[in-house]
Parts: sequence; C-alpha cells; structure tokens
Amino acid sequence: MNIGALLAGLFSGIIGGMGLGGGAVLIIYLTVFKDMEQLKAQGINLLFFIPIALVAVIIYSFKKQIKWKTTLSLAIGGVLGAAGGFFLTDIIGGNITAKLFGGFLILLGIKEIFSKQAKGS
Repeated sequence: MNIGALLAGLFSGIIGGMGLGGGAVLIIYLTVFKDMEQLKAQGINLLFFIPIALVAVIIYSFKKQIKWKTTLSLAIGGVLGAAGGFFLTDIIGGNITAKLFGGFLILLGIKEIFSKQAKGS
C-alpha cells in the first residue's frame, strides 16, 4: 500500500467531509506528486467523491443540517453543470483546464487571505 496515497486520501476525505473541497487536495496530489494528467486526476477525484459524499450526507442528515428543498435545486443545477463541464473540458483540453484550476485556487487563496473573519468564529 502506498502511504502517500493513503495520507492524501485521508486528508482529502477529512477536508471533503467538512465540506471544504477535499478534491482540490486530491487533484494536487495526483498531478504534482504522481505526475498524472489533469483530466485523469479529475476523473479519479469524481469517483473518490462518491463514498465521501454519501457518508457526509448521512451524518449531516442525522444532525438535521441539510435543507432538502435547497439541496434539490442545487443538485439539479450541479448535474446540468457537470454535464456541461464535461463537454467543455473535452473541447478545451486538459492543458487549459489545468491552468483554469490553478488560477481558481490562487484566487480562492487570495480571497481567504484578505477576507474578514465572520463574527462568532
């Protein structure tokens, strides 16, 4: 068993279970440390996400922290967006997709650095 992959999966699962985007960690691990193509890493991330999401949904549901009507609307939009994103990625290719993903992570990091902390946090 690859200990690096186990740790990356564990860390991604913890972050994903918290709703903070563990897929970013997994994609970075696969592309940087395993020298995997961006599109293949994204595919693995999507498969990885299914059991993580299922466990998180069960736990958050028991805690009554899910608004099901809002979730349904978001899920419909998410499914449509995922299909559109798949076809768009097929058109623009992995190189541009990787750059877009990197740019998104940089912008998100800058936002987090300069955002004010919410009251009560």
